[in-house]
Amino acid sequence: MRQKTCFFIGHREAPESIIPILSVEVELHIIEYGVSTFVAGRYGQFDSLAARTVIAAKAKHPNVTLALLLPYHPAERPVDIPTGFDETIYPSGMEKVPRRYAIVEANKAMIRQSNYLIAYITHPASNASKYLAYAERLELTGQIKTINIGILSIFI
Repeated sequence: MRQKTCFFIGHREAPESIIPILSVEVELHIIEYGVSTFVAGRYGQFDSLAARTVIAAKAKHPNVTLALLLPYHPAERPVDIPTGFDETIYPSGMEKVPRRYAIVEANKAMIRQSNYLIAYITHPASNASKYLAYAERLELTGQIKTINIGILSIFI
């Protein structure tokens, strides 16, 4: 059986107050959907909050792993794996992508390779909202399931 993967995408700015919602979603994805691998970047506050939430969940679910998405080839830009992460992922085919498009293309590649996406989008004028729209188009064909906790966060 194929391992189920969940990717995180969200605004660079994200409040700590979303951690309870994020924790519920991570737990739901582990228990109900069978996700065993979570993938996060490290370029903004949402990425940091997502990683912290998965690291906390790993204490209860030792079979869960957390991977760091690498937009740049590790030979070109070596990376030390941050504490709490288990591995890195450099999407296949990224070697051909010009550097200035690396983050955009790595995010799109990870969306295509994931079963689930947890997003934190609260306003449309951002790259993160474009990634969510891309994932939602894929969702229409059954390729991924998305949740935007940004909508839920207005209630906290």
